[in-house]
Amino acid sequence: MNVYDFEARGLDGRERPLSAFRGQALLIVNTASKCGFTPQYAGLEALHRDHAARGFSVLGFPCNQFGAQEPGDAGEIRAFCEANYGVSFPMFAKIDVNGPGAHGLFDYLKRTRPGLFGSRRIKWNFTKFLVDREGRPVARFGPSKQPAALAPAIERLL
Repeated sequence: MNVYDFEARGLDGRERPLSAFRGQALLIVNTASKCGFTPQYAGLEALHRDHAARGFSVLGFPCNQFGAQEPGDAGEIRAFCEANYGVSFPMFAKIDVNGPGAHGLFDYLKRTRPGLFGSRRIKWNFTKFLVDREGRPVARFGPSKQPAALAPAIERLL
């Protein structure tokens, strides 16, 4: 099993197989528009633009489970991300990352890359999972880890 085995609904409402990203290194992030970490969208976009030509993509998954900090619908999320941060990387429809309704992708990511002390929960918005070109999660980074600090780890995968 790897991340390419999953599908997720895009902001346009269509199911997208993650196999469309086969062969790319990925940074999968649960996002929110009204969070103290929201300015990380700028850094995520910079990583995406700096490395996309070499086979890298950021994938954003909005989530409203932490302080109700992603209240908008798909259109509002898209408009916010484009207008405020020029986001060009793929964004998906709002999902749950914890609990019984958690998206299977995030269950897989949490299982393969648990958090501190083996935690299988996402603790907050902007938790980041780095995935190699074979679709295997290789690292997990907490919300406070700035996107620019991930550049060396991304470079190693490219």
